[in-house]
Amino acid sequence: MKLDVFQIDAFASRVFAGNPAMVCCLEEWLDDALLQSITTEHNAAVVAFLVDRGAHFDIRYFTALGELGLVGHASLAAAYVVLRILKSDLPEAVLHRRNGMLKVASLSDKLLAITLPILPALSCPAPAELSAALGVPFMETRVNDNQYFVFLEDEAEVSKLAPDMARLMKLDRDGVIVTAPGENCQFVSRAFAPKEGLPEDPVCGSAHLALVPYWSERLGRSEHLALQLSPRGGELHCSLRGNEVRLAGRCALYMEGTIHI
Repeated sequence: MKLDVFQIDAFASRVFAGNPAMVCCLEEWLDDALLQSITTEHNAAVVAFLVDRGAHFDIRYFTALGELGLVGHASLAAAYVVLRILKSDLPEAVLHRRNGMLKVASLSDKLLAITLPILPALSCPAPAELSAALGVPFMETRVNDNQYFVFLEDEAEVSKLAPDMARLMKLDRDGVIVTAPGENCQFVSRAFAPKEGLPEDPVCGSAHLALVPYWSERLGRSEHLALQLSPRGGELHCSLRGNEVRLAGRCALYMEGTIHI
């Protein structure tokens, strides 16, 4: 069996930036254990598996720790494979996840977009371990099912933050997102997810499903340029559209090849 595979740097205009994801194309779903083995073999942070259904694509996401319901940057990488390689004549497509769907679109010859429902975060008291892990004062804390969101005064505080990962591991959520107003953009963020094997996530698309509604309300606007201040860096063009968020960005193709099984 031969499978086409691509590695894409998502939310980046060049390779070695943004967030890398592998996209593997299947004719039909393989056994879950085999999908997991492929992911482990490549030592990839995430592999998005695609099955072409003609009118749409099915998509699943695997990491070294198992399957996830949604990975934002891997969805943008999959959009690149679908709209730039497999079906370059299409301006948009639908990807069906196990627990939902997402729309992908080509906005220009450079920008691709994914559209997903918002995942708002609600105000909450800051857990003691969170305050101790960050070691800096912050303005507000919010939480949703997956992540804590911490709001700082300015971009410099976000940039220099050095969290205690051992303390983050003790929290009851998988990730912590730290954000502040940007100097040359609407807002900046960093994402820490040691429980998922990612001390720092290069670009966390799913976090913006909560960040965009928050900053839209706070800034009184629906369009945003957002920067992720990880060492690799990432740029997201965000738009709040009712109960959905559109995340647009560039992708850089790093590798394409064939898997032999």
